[in-house]
Amino acid sequence: MKRRASSDKETRKPARSAMAPIRRARYLKSDDTVNFRDYELLRKFMTERGKIMPRRFTGATAKQQRQIKLAIRRARVMGLLP
Repeated sequence: MKRRASSDKETRKPARSAMAPIRRARYLKSDDTVNFRDYELLRKFMTERGKIMPRRFTGATAKQQRQIKLAIRRARVMGLLP
């Protein structure tokens, strides 16, 4: 099988820098802490089905994402969230 170099370049996806930047929702500031009683804030970090959204969509730092995860799990146990 013979490959053509020109057709490979035409079918490739553009590099990340050429694509539009990923828009992130910034709900927390750098010094904010997360409380499990604030279920309205926690709902912003969940999908409609109740799954926790990943960091790349929420724009939270790694530390904040761990706080969000723990707060959502506590709120579920308390019956505040599904």
